[in-house]
Amino acid sequence: MRILTARGLPLAVFAAAALVACNDETTTPSNPALAPSPSVSATGNGAPSGAHYTLNIIGVSKDKSPSFSGGDGHRIFVGLGRTGAAANTKINLTEGDFAVLDANGTDGVAAFQLPNPDPDGDGTTSYSVYVRALGKPGGKATMQSCYTDDTGTWCAADFTGGVEPITIERTKGGAGKFVNVSKDMLYVDYCTAWAAGTDGVLGTTDDLCTNVVQSALFSNDVSYLWSYDNEGLKVAQLRFYEVPTNTLQ
Repeated sequence: MRILTARGLPLAVFAAAALVACNDETTTPSNPALAPSPSVSATGNGAPSGAHYTLNIIGVSKDKSPSFSGGDGHRIFVGLGRTGAAANTKINLTEGDFAVLDANGTDGVAAFQLPNPDPDGDGTTSYSVYVRALGKPGGKATMQSCYTDDTGTWCAADFTGGVEPITIERTKGGAGKFVNVSKDMLYVDYCTAWAAGTDGVLGTTDDLCTNVVQSALFSNDVSYLWSYDNEGLKVAQLRFYEVPTNTLQ
């Protein structure tokens, strides 16, 4: 694994709102890009009010059949895992209207499609994503944005500062509230420059990353994914709202 060190100043990255759905279940408009902007007022559960797209990531103890397609539901099934023994699922990301492309993540890989969150590259998203844990208290999951290029796969945990992994945990004391995670889920820490490590040869495993920028999903010619490590969480609910988030603040 390469050694990651010095960070540079962030490039344009972070932003705000562009999605839709009708209720807490999951409804999508025929053309999300043309959906009217909902009110930005907050609700009692911590999320904005108005139209949204909902994605549920559901932890299950038994793997789904390899032939399972998932239908048209807004959910992805992943391994349940347990405390100290996380079940990892890679959720591959594709640019386009919101849609689950592969709902069976119990084999370790799923797929989700979502729009470019910051097409202008100005640090303000065209839509925002909020997350909360559902189900009985207990269990948690760690989720982070990653990208893969010809040097390997790099996730938020590989770099210091900037985009961070998020922890989704269902605790006692009432229903969990939504938290805005747009910066950490819609951007990646992207290495733009490498230097030779102690062996003096560029392109080997001890190379040093000398400049990291925060870059929106789909803004570079690389593959993107969310890495989901589940330690017993039954349901992580993500909602996408057509409201902006200024990630530079």
